[in-house]
Amino acid sequence: MSLSELDPLRWMTQSRPYVAAILLGVLWTAESLVPMFAGRRHRFAHYATNLGLALLNAGITSLLAFILLAVVAWANMHAFGLLRLVVLPVWLNWIGAIVLLDCWQYWWHRINHRVPLLWRFHAVHHSDADMDASSGVRFHTGEILLSFAARLVVLPLIGLTAPQMLLYEALSLPVILFHHSNIRVSARTDRTLRWLIATPWMHLVHHSRWQPETDSNYSSFLSVWDRVFGSFRLRDKPGEIVLGLEDYAEREWRPLSGLLLAPFRRRR
Repeated sequence: MSLSELDPLRWMTQSRPYVAAILLGVLWTAESLVPMFAGRRHRFAHYATNLGLALLNAGITSLLAFILLAVVAWANMHAFGLLRLVVLPVWLNWIGAIVLLDCWQYWWHRINHRVPLLWRFHAVHHSDADMDASSGVRFHTGEILLSFAARLVVLPLIGLTAPQMLLYEALSLPVILFHHSNIRVSARTDRTLRWLIATPWMHLVHHSRWQPETDSNYSSFLSVWDRVFGSFRLRDKPGEIVLGLEDYAEREWRPLSGLLLAPFRRRR
């Protein structure tokens, strides 16, 4: 990694928690003023649980980040990866990196719905019946670790640099928090935005309790993948969608301890 990359890399890493906090604060306010699902109770407790899980995950991934950075640095030092097969202008290389990483995120998300072991952990994210912006960072620690392990292989294969990886996260985080938020977005606004990014109308369908809808709209950042790979689905009235998972309705699975234990419980 060059010295010219080091300062932007450090800045993006250090500023991420503050950016996330500001975004969550803005979205909380918007959810209060124009909610898609009105009458939500215990919002502070719900946010606290989801953010508590996110902070636990952030602490663990910060300890492991040097491994991922070392693998990415090794791949770049040896000109390894798909983006190294052809010489591209710098700007096109960066766009290619964002697009390829986002395509991987789409397929990783889709695989999490297909492989039973992965679904056990990913179901913690889908179990949130009161989805809001904080749901965008509600992932079981096991899922975070499995995703981390997969990235150790995929990122070098793509040929990403560390700054490209962090730029993708900086671009995708606001979109992910936005399309999980409980904000009432007009049909026209959502239709315009979803030509480029995954939107609330798309992602509410993905969090539906009805499985054919759950298994659709896997895009995290760019919306194009669901159209390309045939998983795009919409509802005319997203405010009527029943969110969550049926077998997670019990109160014991709602606190942080319940979320952490949920993948290991006995199935009915």
